[in-house]
Amino acid sequence: MSEIEKYEKAKKVLLGLRLATDEKWAKLCESNINSILNDHAWCEQKAASNAISVITKFPMHTDLVEALTKIAIEELEHFDMVLEKMKDRGVKLQYECKDNYVGELYKYMLSEGGSKENQLVSRMLFSAMIEARSCERFRLLAEKLTDPDLVKFYRELMISEAHHYTTFLKFARKYGGDIDVDARWQKFLDFEGEVIKRYGIVETMHG
Repeated sequence: MSEIEKYEKAKKVLLGLRLATDEKWAKLCESNINSILNDHAWCEQKAASNAISVITKFPMHTDLVEALTKIAIEELEHFDMVLEKMKDRGVKLQYECKDNYVGELYKYMLSEGGSKENQLVSRMLFSAMIEARSCERFRLLAEKLTDPDLVKFYRELMISEAHHYTTFLKFARKYGGDIDVDARWQKFLDFEGEVIKRYGIVETMHG
């Protein structure tokens, strides 16, 4: 499959999101690319930590552990890749910023509660949602930034994030038991669609 085909396939995962990010966000990011790179680096680190956390909570599912181990490694590789982009620009990693968007999704996930099975589905959908929105933001950066190097960088990352998104959804459906995972996902998409209306106004990956 060519890079163009991979890119077009990755774009399809964004169709479920209820609201697209305003293009003004990409312009804001370009005006302060150092800030978005710093925040992006921490997003990759937290994504790796999330995958490891899931492994510790649900070690009984061998295929899930194997898949999320690969994702954790890949997210750390992305973290290193962002650090290299920063180094090329003479930018040092700063402290992470609080991600209020993810915080709202996390509270929603906790509100679902319930059995271990229900908790696994909630965690998978939470993880998938973050990957889907990150993928959508990467697409916008790939299409709107003027720096050719960053355009290529975010196009490649978008393809990777789309794969992560589908992986989390796959395990939610596989281990969801009698839970109507697709109905739960649609409900979560509705919630995220309302949440994201308050974001896209600062130069952070989910801000």
